[in-house]
Amino acid sequence: MTEPQTEAAAPEDADKAARRLITNCAWGSAGLGLVPIPLVDLVAIGGLQIWLVRELAKLHNVPFSGNRAKAVVSALIGGGAPTILAGGLSSAMKLVPFVGPILGLAAMPGLSAASTLALGRVFNTHFKTGGTLLDFDPDKMRAFYEAELAKAKTETKKDEAASAA
Repeated sequence: MTEPQTEAAAPEDADKAARRLITNCAWGSAGLGLVPIPLVDLVAIGGLQIWLVRELAKLHNVPFSGNRAKAVVSALIGGGAPTILAGGLSSAMKLVPFVGPILGLAAMPGLSAASTLALGRVFNTHFKTGGTLLDFDPDKMRAFYEAELAKAKTETKKDEAASAA
């Protein structure tokens, strides 16, 4: 289903709004990584990421299709098997009695935030340059996503260290 679009914001306003949206969703994703129930956290984070893509599409006046968004996000993130395995393992760690929840809670928020930051940045750039969900090529964008993910992991580690201090 395609949602009607409203008039796009001015480029500098849209870019500022997009950065704020991506950052807020990354924090929300980190919070969802704290959900103590294995795999429920992954489903919730995935839903938040699809919502982020929808909001970025609205911001850039790009038609949105939920099914297409799910497909391209899954292809983009799913293509990076180590990232998905790490997220799945962090979530599954919560099943191990006693230490599992602690280990899962330690790993999942940072990974969730970094993944959401990277995903948001990839789609924001794609939409900002005139792309749509229909012409989004996950295979061609994977290197960009992985570079953004590495950058986001560094940023989230700095944020975690700053908040712990």
